Amino acid sequence: MSTASAAAARPSAAPSLTGVFVRLKLSLLRNGLRQSTGRTLAYVASIVVGLLFAAAVVLGLTALRGNAHAGALAVLLTGILTVGWAVMPLFFPGSDETLDPTRLVMLPLRPRPLIVSLLMASLVGIGPVVTLMLVAGAVIAVADGAVAAVVGVVAAVLVLLVCVALARAIATASVRLLTSRRGRDLAVLGGLFIALGGQGVNIAAQRLGRPDGLSVLEPLGEVLRWVPPASALGAVADAGHGAYGRALAGLALTALALALLLWWWQRTLTALMTSPDSSTLQALEKDGARRSGTGARGLARLLPDGRTGTVMLRSLRYAWRDPKSKMAWATALGVGLLVPIATSAQGNGSMYTAFSASALLGAQMYNQFGQDTSAFWMVASTIATARDAYQELRARALTLALVAVPYVTLVVVGAAALIGPWSDFVEVYGLSLAVLGALLATGAMSSALFPYSIPSEGNKNVAPGQGAIAWFSLFGGVLVAAVLCSPLLGLTIWLHVAGLHHLLWVLLPAGAVYGLGLAEAGLRVAAPRVAARLPEILGAVSKG
Repeated sequence: MSTASAAAARPSAAPSLTGVFVRLKLSLLRNGLRQSTGRTLAYVASIVVGLLFAAAVVLGLTALRGNAHAGALAVLLTGILTVGWAVMPLFFPGSDETLDPTRLVMLPLRPRPLIVSLLMASLVGIGPVVTLMLVAGAVIAVADGAVAAVVGVVAAVLVLLVCVALARAIATASVRLLTSRRGRDLAVLGGLFIALGGQGVNIAAQRLGRPDGLSVLEPLGEVLRWVPPASALGAVADAGHGAYGRALAGLALTALALALLLWWWQRTLTALMTSPDSSTLQALEKDGARRSGTGARGLARLLPDGRTGTVMLRSLRYAWRDPKSKMAWATALGVGLLVPIATSAQGNGSMYTAFSASALLGAQMYNQFGQDTSAFWMVASTIATARDAYQELRARALTLALVAVPYVTLVVVGAAALIGPWSDFVEVYGLSLAVLGALLATGAMSSALFPYSIPSEGNKNVAPGQGAIAWFSLFGGVLVAAVLCSPLLGLTIWLHVAGLHHLLWVLLPAGAVYGLGLAEAGLRVAAPRVAARLPEILGAVSKG
């Protein structure tokens, strides 16, 4: 066989996919920006804000050169960046279309060259640029000498690759979840976790702003400096101090973490692209198993019989399955707990901040029929009398109280433990129960008189043209609830002014009874109005 024929018989080397995927990523970005002017402006604004933020952080880290605690801050910043990259695909699965490898299932691509190409394509974008700037600032803060500078360059590259590979591997491993209903629900909750994290960053920044603030990072820094990829930043500091063995170990840990991530990514990518999606079949099997059983299961067995139990179970399922209902509940629970903790951490807290739990959960009683949307007609068809309406409202209020009462108790106990004094527990708990009862009462009336529609699609919680109704319903109801609680509040003030502190225990049973009475009175007043306004309520909640 001639040399030419032998060369022709050998298969030609497969071309590199890296350039193709990089161009694909650039095309996706360019085509996305062409969709609308608003999207283009938002993207440009995000670039400007991201670069300005990164530049400010780099300047701050540069100013810390020579500080004894700069190393602890550098490894902590690296850890925060890594966590951010890890949760990004979970809370924002639609932020990058290339995070979904199932789009490539039908292409004849092998996993190893595919992950290399995807990894390089992932370095295109504002996120990697900002990350590289922040890591470079951390390296500048701790690097001391030429050897440390060289190690810093290697460390910055390794940290960036680990962050990007981590995001890709997690996205690949959870892509089936992220494209399901539960995954979309998780994305909806992303805003809440960002808000909670932002408050935590705010508290940490206030503590670090003190003269000795950076010293509190040392214990955490000693642990994180051996956790990849923060260990790479620890290696930079060690190289500056002449501890080359420790520096080599830190870099080796990060390199090992990168290799393990690439291995895990390749395994999950291979399994994803070669196995069928059986989620629908599994769902059918679970549904069939569930239907094969007889009688009530789980929580349904603990609920009352008749209409009350049925409505309570339906409301709980709404709160668990409907994304917007879940978001409202999660926000109320999260923020209600966050307010006392945040004020306690800032050193200026008061036990009365525990009222946030009662206020936010009680507000869930407002616009009860809006969450039903056009399906409210099925509820309306079961209401023939004021008694039917009362039972419907009572069951919804009991559902809310089933969660709110234990939760308010937990928050008040926590506020007493964190903020104190325990002597204020009785009055704060009693007033909290009264506030909850007042909001249940005004929420029932508001649901009857000022219903509005909650769109099932999009990010808006109020249908167009009904914003004024929603605001008036909420703020008007809260003001009325405050007026209803004024007798109990007046009693509290009088006991303090008169020096009758030994009688403050009366506020707990008084608040519980008063709140229960307000809730019962509100339900009974609202019930006949619901029964008389069923067509108007149906029309109002069906506009979304």
